Amino acid sequence: MAIEIKDLTKRSVNYSQWYNDLVIKADLAEQSAVRGCMVIKPYGYAIWEKMQRELDNMFKATGVENAYFPLLIPKSFLSREADHVEGFAKECAVVTHYRLKNDPEGNGVVVDPEARLEEELIIRPTSETIIWNTYRNWINSYRDLPLLINQWANVFRWEMRTRMFLRTAEFLWQEGHTAHATKEEAQDEAIKMLNVYADFAQNYMAVPVVKGVKSANERFAGALETYTIEAMMQDGKALQSGTSHFLGQNFAKAFDVKFVNNENKLDYVWATSWGVSTRLMGALIMTHSDDNGLVLPPKLAPIQVVIVPIYKTQEQLDEINGKVTSIVDNLRNMGISVKYDNADNKRPGFKFADYELKGVPVRLVIGARDIANGTVEVMRRDTLEKSSASLDGIELTVKNLLEEIQNNIFKKALDFRQRMTYKVDNYEDFKAQIEKGGFVLAHWDGTPETEDRIKEETKATIRCIPLDAETEDGVDMITGKPSKCRVVFARNY
Repeated sequence: MAIEIKDLTKRSVNYSQWYNDLVIKADLAEQSAVRGCMVIKPYGYAIWEKMQRELDNMFKATGVENAYFPLLIPKSFLSREADHVEGFAKECAVVTHYRLKNDPEGNGVVVDPEARLEEELIIRPTSETIIWNTYRNWINSYRDLPLLINQWANVFRWEMRTRMFLRTAEFLWQEGHTAHATKEEAQDEAIKMLNVYADFAQNYMAVPVVKGVKSANERFAGALETYTIEAMMQDGKALQSGTSHFLGQNFAKAFDVKFVNNENKLDYVWATSWGVSTRLMGALIMTHSDDNGLVLPPKLAPIQVVIVPIYKTQEQLDEINGKVTSIVDNLRNMGISVKYDNADNKRPGFKFADYELKGVPVRLVIGARDIANGTVEVMRRDTLEKSSASLDGIELTVKNLLEEIQNNIFKKALDFRQRMTYKVDNYEDFKAQIEKGGFVLAHWDGTPETEDRIKEETKATIRCIPLDAETEDGVDMITGKPSKCRVVFARNY
């Protein structure tokens, strides 16, 4: 049962607590018995399923195929690519034994000390190593390339500070791993998948994003380049919402993945990897939702339309049921997900609050008087505006309204980002603006030393160097060294 929304912390009071409250009260997820892990509840998982379905179709349209690789990775695999293991070593969970036994002293079960593994196994923090060890058996010739593989899976990274969806020890994601004959093909693939992510974020999630390349400090462990989409949340913080990596030949060399090229010469293959995770759920919540609960983009809402009857007698309900049946059928035939909630165990007011809390984009309310007048009350979740519409042709009205809501919440988020994006040219202004939040565009001299200093002194990081950044002569705000473009700084999740 949903909790009354009057208990939802207001964003202006405590944005972080508002987020945590909303995840729980909208029935998206809850804490589990395992520290740092969450239980994704059916309503939350239904949103993730819609994300999966759309992304999976987009991947397959580019030629990608799905496969599945083991959860457990031999420890020795992680030692083969030095940068990679250094990047993940502190986050790895290690399996050391393969058997339990009853405690001789009667205290339940204990690890059997005689069942120690010859080689420890790592619960995958990411799958580059096990996949590239497999690719060695799959790739022999340029005719085997490109190899475009994706897997939907869970991964585990030991996190000390967790927040549901945004940062949990175990999370769900997809990880694409592709192999190519040339450097250019691999680089093109990495950019192509970044564009897929940006397309999904903007056209399905209604979340505007900045596409860019990460600095060396922020690069994925083992990559030559990391491309990213960065979104802005309502508190002005950035959220990295998807990454695509050009891996060069690093993993091919680490796992000896060679192929005979079209000149009949042996060469190492070129690689990419790319992924998005259940962190997108956090982006969805924090970009659009308000003090009344979730605001979901219609394209990803599990229930796009809810219909609630208002009646006093069984006779009135029977009349409404008869009218609504055809409306429900017509909406479903149009590909619109609809729920008719005529359950008699909850009052209409409770239903209204519950569906607002859960972010259902459109609510229709029909009473006996409405049927007599040929009208229906329509409420849109993004603005909470109510209006009266004709019952005749209500299906087309709803279809158009869903499109309008999708476009409106994207525009609202884009307008907010534009208002919260600033250009600064000196360090004092930079520090003052970072405290207020938002994206700060400033010149940077390209050195990790300057980047480290800014992070230490302001908690802001370089989110990306925008791919569409205009050439602009300037100087670094700290060192005075020359710079050719502005980069995006922000505090981030």
